[in-house]
Amino acid sequence: MSTTVEIATAATAELVSAFARLIPQLSKSSPPPTAEELGEMIDSPSSDVLVARVGGVIVGTLTLVIFRIPTGLRAWIEDVVVDDAGRGHGVGEALNRSALEIARTKGCRTVDLTSRPSREAANRLYQRLGFQPRETNVYRFEFED
Repeated sequence: MSTTVEIATAATAELVSAFARLIPQLSKSSPPPTAEELGEMIDSPSSDVLVARVGGVIVGTLTLVIFRIPTGLRAWIEDVVVDDAGRGHGVGEALNRSALEIARTKGCRTVDLTSRPSREAANRLYQRLGFQPRETNVYRFEFED
């Protein structure tokens, strides 16, 4: 079966259900987005929510965020997740290639992403697609509840 990738245009029940299934595979600490939150992401001019299907079923997603800063147009790939059942169909590669093409078409010169070292297969994929490690420190500030 072939993999198809599309940009989500509405927070349908199917999409909400897919995110409810996929996000726990990516993060144990973050709840899946609600229909309203998905709608905000889809409607935002700064983000494209990509979904991958195999056999008509959503088996993966990726969010491409594009924003302007003083030094140019920036693109980030965020929250890439492929369903365990979708592995081995080129879903991650198809999602990333689609995101790279969208970013290029929109005028971005680079696309950044981060990936935990423990996600070995994902890191191999990113390197195979041409992503290069950067010499940088990534910092996070967490607000207390």
